[in-house]
Amino acid sequence: MALSASAMASVVNAIDPAMIVSHKFPEVTFGYDERDVALYSLGVGACSADAEDEKELQLVYQRNGQSSIKVLPTFVSSFICKSGSGLRLDVPGLNYDPKLLLHGQHYIEIYGPIPSRANVTNKIKIAGLHDRGKAAVLELETLTCLEGSDDVLCMNRSTIYLRGAGGFSNSSQPFSYATYAANEVSNVTFPDSTPSAVYEDRTQNSQALLCGLSGYLDPLHSDPTFAHAAGFSHPILPGLSTLGFAVRAVMRSFCSMEPAAVKRISCRFLHQVYPGETLVTEMWLQGQRQSRRVYYRTKVKERGRAVLSGHVLLEHMFSSL
Repeated sequence: MALSASAMASVVNAIDPAMIVSHKFPEVTFGYDERDVALYSLGVGACSADAEDEKELQLVYQRNGQSSIKVLPTFVSSFICKSGSGLRLDVPGLNYDPKLLLHGQHYIEIYGPIPSRANVTNKIKIAGLHDRGKAAVLELETLTCLEGSDDVLCMNRSTIYLRGAGGFSNSSQPFSYATYAANEVSNVTFPDSTPSAVYEDRTQNSQALLCGLSGYLDPLHSDPTFAHAAGFSHPILPGLSTLGFAVRAVMRSFCSMEPAAVKRISCRFLHQVYPGETLVTEMWLQGQRQSRRVYYRTKVKERGRAVLSGHVLLEHMFSSL
């Protein structure tokens, strides 16, 4: 969406990089239980096509002697919503128009089994800030530990595009700051071959509202007036919800819905998804048996538009093909 002159003027010179990168976030402690885990799974489509699906009932219901339900790896993406207003940050030196914020990329590392109930602590920091001319790019890293422990369960890194907030540094040497190595996140190049697997999933008209119950409370996903002001015809599905659908497709296709096989998830959000649309995820499996990478691309069937791409690292997997 093109920015108007007034929108550009409202956010010009709105970034103070020194204040932003030195900001210290307070730690945030919260708890969750199996109800939260099950509600999240339903929010990203589990059992929506078949309420008796043997592979997905384990995500929402204890049966056949299960001591606990299984946790989708992307459940940890909801942890970032527990810190204040999620991605709508209140950071000194960071001034922007919330309607022009876009969640552009997301990266997850999982370091061990995610319990189905726990008290955990988020430790948050600014992992990157970049001047891209027309936009400022902010990277927010969240480490989540068991409460009272330094044992890290997972890491989320969110890349946020603040349209109209760029141009805060010398254009000949634009400001760029990062706390992690550039090779940690690789670009996705899709093979020319036929996909190893394709999975189709239809979202529900109420999908964004259901996802909101897991903490995705941005009005862009629920308020028609806000969505229209941001340039969308209707409220849109949270990007992290679309990611949940895509990773479910990968798990169904390659690791028999076993959450422990998923170690890393990377994605780039390409376009919006409207609730009620059909998601088609194409997947290419590469690598050795003990550690394989699945490259995926998710499209909206009705519009033929790619909306998400990335890869998932699987370890000690058992193929479902």
